[in-house]
Amino acid sequence: MAESRRVFNAYTTPFQQYDLEGPVQPEMSWLPISYDRKTGQGCYLMRMQPGAVTIAHEHQGMEEFLVLEGDLVDSDGTVFGPGDFVSYEAGTRHNSWTEGGCLLAVFEWRRP
Repeated sequence: MAESRRVFNAYTTPFQQYDLEGPVQPEMSWLPISYDRKTGQGCYLMRMQPGAVTIAHEHQGMEEFLVLEGDLVDSDGTVFGPGDFVSYEAGTRHNSWTEGGCLLAVFEWRRP
């Protein structure tokens, strides 16, 4: 069992530069867990520094995330905080920003 288990610590595992919407966004970083760039599916952690803004994007599949720390404001002005689990259907177009920074667990997948 332990051979097939991987452990990622959100506070000690190094994050990578975030570039999932195209150009590198230096105010954001991510830690791929099971995310596959070819399929656009899987899980990752995303950290946004205070004031970071995502590039507007459209979801090809489902995008769901759990706010672990901080705040996230969606393009319609809705504010999410720790413990909020947000689910977007495929085809949703939006962008988000953070006032004080945040840490998210993101899950991207497609319905069967």
